[in-house]
Amino acid sequence: MPLYDPMMRGTWLILFAAVLWGTTGTAQQLGPEAASPLAVGSLRLLVGAAVLVVVAISRTRDDAWQSLRRPATLFAALGVAAFQLFFFSGVDRTGVAVGTVLALGSAAVFVGAIEAFLSRSWPSLAWIGATVPAIAGLALLAFATRSTDVDAAGVVLSLAAGLSYAVYVVSAARLARIGSVRYSAAVVFSLAAVLLAPVAAAQDLSFVATVDGAVMVLWLGLATLALAYLLFTSGLRTTDSSTAATLSLAEPVTATLLGVLVLAERPSVAAWFGIALIVFGLVLAARSSRPDVARIPG
Repeated sequence: MPLYDPMMRGTWLILFAAVLWGTTGTAQQLGPEAASPLAVGSLRLLVGAAVLVVVAISRTRDDAWQSLRRPATLFAALGVAAFQLFFFSGVDRTGVAVGTVLALGSAAVFVGAIEAFLSRSWPSLAWIGATVPAIAGLALLAFATRSTDVDAAGVVLSLAAGLSYAVYVVSAARLARIGSVRYSAAVVFSLAAVLLAPVAAAQDLSFVATVDGAVMVLWLGLATLALAYLLFTSGLRTTDSSTAATLSLAEPVTATLLGVLVLAERPSVAAWFGIALIVFGLVLAARSSRPDVARIPG
């Protein structure tokens, strides 16, 4: 397989988005200690949504907005907002490693199940063959690096985050195939930001006045949300949502590598083996991604 194949543009866009998402944890670690997870998550969404709106209205077309008046838009926004709350709360109880494996690993499975239900067909063997080793590697990576005990509430919250993300992916895939990526991302994340505005207002946001706090929020909002989700949504135009969810597992690989290079962390041999399994699954998912995804009504 060539390093870059134009027919796999969607695959590369999704992988790049996952790499940007993988910088989130490192950015938080380098930010102010006073920044609570819910405050960071809410501000990230508010900043990213504002940028997406500016990008969208730079080329206003009434017909593009009209195409987003459908249930998929609301479901995508609810999925985004719920993911922010469930994921950060789940990670707070289970730790970053275990919370991530439960959320992202379950999301890949949930997307496959939702797509199978909607299409009334079983997931493809290619998707199963790519997803199983990737999730196994993610589990190995998580439990090799976990530093806190796991509690039942944290597990439920992380699984709820996975389901929320799956709802977003499936809904966003339909929106991406019927209209402009810029408009769909702007509307979805604006709605999600409105839903989470009360959460942001209830947090201590004084850390934003510091240089470290402002830089962290801007990076998270501009790079890991606005840019990353524009890339991800663009990739969904030509990549089926179940494969996209599997490709998203590049996020924990990036986070681990940044931990080594930037935060001087030292993963165990088991963690490196987990990374190798994830990369193996990503390669299989990339090879099996379909550039000719059918347009599904939203």
